[in-house]
Amino acid sequence: MSEMAKETPRIWLLCGPKAGDNSQMVALATELEAEFGYQVEQKKLNFRFFELLLHIIPRPTLAGLTTESRRTLKPPWPDLVITAGRRNELVARWIQQQSGVTRLVHLGRPWSRLERFDLVVTTPQYELLDALQNQSDESSNILMNSLPLHQVDKVALAEAARQWESQLKDLAHPRIALLIGGNSGAYVFTSELADSLAKTVNRLVLESGGSLLVTSSARTPKRFLERLQQNLVTPGHQFHWNSAGTNNPYKGYLALADGFVVTAESVSMVSEAVATGKPVWLFDIPSANDRAWWRSLSSYGWKPMSHRFTMRIAPRRFRRNIGRIQQHLVSQNLVSWLNEDGAQWRNRLGRQTQAAESQAQAQTQAQAQAQNADLKRTARRVAALLN
Repeated sequence: MSEMAKETPRIWLLCGPKAGDNSQMVALATELEAEFGYQVEQKKLNFRFFELLLHIIPRPTLAGLTTESRRTLKPPWPDLVITAGRRNELVARWIQQQSGVTRLVHLGRPWSRLERFDLVVTTPQYELLDALQNQSDESSNILMNSLPLHQVDKVALAEAARQWESQLKDLAHPRIALLIGGNSGAYVFTSELADSLAKTVNRLVLESGGSLLVTSSARTPKRFLERLQQNLVTPGHQFHWNSAGTNNPYKGYLALADGFVVTAESVSMVSEAVATGKPVWLFDIPSANDRAWWRSLSSYGWKPMSHRFTMRIAPRRFRRNIGRIQQHLVSQNLVSWLNEDGAQWRNRLGRQTQAAESQAQAQTQAQAQAQNADLKRTARRVAALLN
C-alpha cells in the first residue's frame, strides 16, 4: 500500500443517478468515518445514454461518462473506491487500472466478474449464494447481509423530524406516507397499476381518517404519476422528485408519518421504512417475467426490452429475486401486503393491545439490531482492506 494510504486512506464514493444505491454507499461511508476516522470523498457522476452498451464487453473505461464527470477523476488516486449499481463499475475498474493499487468494494450485484472486486457486499435478492458457497471463509470476497445498508436510526429520524415538523404539523393523524419507486428491469409501472394503487390507498386514508403524504423518485414514470394523481385523494403534502434533489421531504416522511405504503420493487425504500418501526404495507408490482409479457404494450419499452435481452444471455448472478426479501419481512411480521381488507390497516394504525404493541416493538428492535450489526460488520471488512 502507498505511504499516503498508511497515513490517511483516501476513499472515493462513486455516486450515480439512483438514490437507493447512493444511500447505501453513504451509510457505509458514514460508518467508516465514525468508527475509523476515515475521510470519504463523494464523486457525483453523470452518464451518457449509451453507457449500457459498454457492458456487452466490459472493460475499464470512462467512455460512459460525460466530459464534466471525467474531469473530476484525477490524481491523487484513492486507496479504495466504493461503488454500487452497474453504471459505476467500469469507472471504478478504470481508476484501479490508473493507480495500480486501488481496492474496489461493490454494493449489490456487479455486472463484471466477481473476482474483479476485493469485496462484494450483497443481499439475498441477488443470485450470489452459489458463488458464496463455493468460497472458503478465508478467501471469500462476498459478504451477504440481510437487507441493504441504510442510515435510518433514531438520531437521523430525530434530525429529520426537527427539520420538517413545522411544515407537517397541521396534518391529521394517522399520517400515511406513500413512497413510490419506478420502472426497474422486469418491474414496469403501468396506468392500470396506478389505478389499483390509488384505489387501495384512498380506502386506507379515508377509513383511517388521516392524511396522505406522497413522494415519487427518479424512476417514477411521468405517465404513471399523472394517472395516480388523477385518482388519489388530495394529499396533505406531496413531493415530485427533481434532479436537483432540492427540498426533498423523504426523511421527514420517515420520521413523521405513522405508517407507510411502499411500492414493493424498491428494496431500499422498504428497508428504510421498516427501520422506523412503524406499520409498512407493500404494494405489489408484478414482474413481467411472471406473465405473458408480449400481451402488454408496457413490455415493449427500452428498459423492459433491454432487461429481457440481458437476462437471456447473462450469467446467473445477474438474476434478481426480491421475493426472498419480501417473504422474509412478511414472515417476521415487519411488513404486510396491501390489499382491500380495511380491517388490517385499522388495526395496525389504530390502538393495539399492550401485548401486541410490545411484540411489534420487539420484532422491529431485533430487525434494527440485525441491520446495525450488518453495517458494522461491513465497515470492518472494508477497513481490513486498508490495513
